[in-house]
Amino acid sequence: MMMIRALILMALSVAAVPLWAQENLFAPVVRVNDRVITQYELTQRILFFEALRAPGNLEEFALDRLIEERLQLEAAARFGVTVGEDQITTGMDEFASRANLTGEQFVLALGKAGIAPETFADFVRAGIAWRSVVRGLFGPKAQISEAEIDRALALSSSTGGVRVLLSEIFLPADTPARQAAAQRRATEISQITTLPAFAAAARRYSAAPSRGRSGRQDWIPIGNLPPAIRAQILTLAPGGVTDPIPVPKAIALFQLRDLEETDTPDAEAVSVEFARYFIPGGRTASALEKANKLRAEVDTCDDLYGIAEGQPEERLLRDVLPIAEVQGDVAVELARLDENEVSTALTTADGQALVFLMLCGRTLAVNADVDREVVRQNLVSQRLSSYASGYLSELKSDAVIQYK
Repeated sequence: MMMIRALILMALSVAAVPLWAQENLFAPVVRVNDRVITQYELTQRILFFEALRAPGNLEEFALDRLIEERLQLEAAARFGVTVGEDQITTGMDEFASRANLTGEQFVLALGKAGIAPETFADFVRAGIAWRSVVRGLFGPKAQISEAEIDRALALSSSTGGVRVLLSEIFLPADTPARQAAAQRRATEISQITTLPAFAAAARRYSAAPSRGRSGRQDWIPIGNLPPAIRAQILTLAPGGVTDPIPVPKAIALFQLRDLEETDTPDAEAVSVEFARYFIPGGRTASALEKANKLRAEVDTCDDLYGIAEGQPEERLLRDVLPIAEVQGDVAVELARLDENEVSTALTTADGQALVFLMLCGRTLAVNADVDREVVRQNLVSQRLSSYASGYLSELKSDAVIQYK
C-alpha cells in the first residue's frame, strides 16, 4: 500500500497541463447521443489516468471511458437511478483508501496536479450509477445455486484439479457497424447447444486463427482462465455456450466440449507476467516467418530484451497484471500457455503488427478451507461483470457516436 501511495503522490506532484490542452478547452470532441464530451473533460481525464499510472494510450483510453460513462449515466437516467452526494463522498473515500489516503487528501493531491475535484467526482458518480443499473437489471439472473458453489469448490479443491476443452468464436467488432452486427450474431450463437453447430459457426464467422480448426482449442486448466470466462464455464454442461463476452475490437463466445478431473491440484491464476514483442506486417507470411525464427532464438522473456535492443521502446512491452485486468484476447491466449511458451495468434488492433506473446510466469493461489459465502459472492460478482460488459457493448452498438 505504501508503494502505491508513494507512486500516486509522486505522479500527482509532477503532472502538468500540456500546452495543447490549454486551447479550446470547452470545444466538443465527441457527441454521444444527446450528450457532449468537451476537450476540457478529456484533458482532465487524461491527467487523472496519468496520475493513476494507467497503461497504454491514455488519450484513447480516457475518451473511451468518457463515452462509456455517458452511456452508463444515460441508462441510469432511463431507469430512474440517482446518485446522492453522500454516496459520491463515500465512493471517493473508498477509492482513495486504496492508496492509504482519505478522499479529502486525494482531492488535494489531485488539485496540485491541476485536476478538478469534479473530475474525480464524475468518475465515481458514473461507477456508482452503473453498478446500481447492473444490479437492478441482472441481479436476479446472477443468483448462484448451492450446486454451483459445490462445483466451484470441487474445481478449486486442493485434492485435485480440472481442465476443460473449449471451442471459441471471435466476431470482429472494430467499427460501430460491425459491432452492431457482431452483437446480433453473438446473441444467435449463444443459443447453440450442439458441438457441430458451434463448429460450423466458428468456420463461417470467427475471425480467430482457430477458425481453421472449427474453433477447437486444446485442454486448458480451469484456473488459467480469466474470471469472467471461468465464472460462465463453471455453470455450463458440455455443449453449453457462454454469453457474449466483449473483448478489444471483438465479441467472444466459448463452448464447453468436455471437462476432466486431473491429479494436479487446481490453482487459480492471481496475476500473470507476460511480454509482447510487435513485429510489423500484421499476419503476413514475412511477419510469421520472423516470428517462427524468433521463437527458436528465445528461451525466456528476458531474451527478448536482446532482440529489441536499439529499437523503439514501444516494440517490446512487459507487464505484470492481475488476471482480471488483462484484456480479453490476450488473457485467453495466456490461459493456453505454459511458462516461456509463445503465441502468435494475435495482431494489434489496427492489424499492422503481429503480436509475439510470451508468458513469463503466473502467480497462483491454491484455495483451501474456503467460505461458501465468499465463493457465492465471487461468482455473483463475476457473473454480474459479464452481464454488465455485454449490456455496455449493446449500448455502444446502439448509440450514435459522432467525433468532432
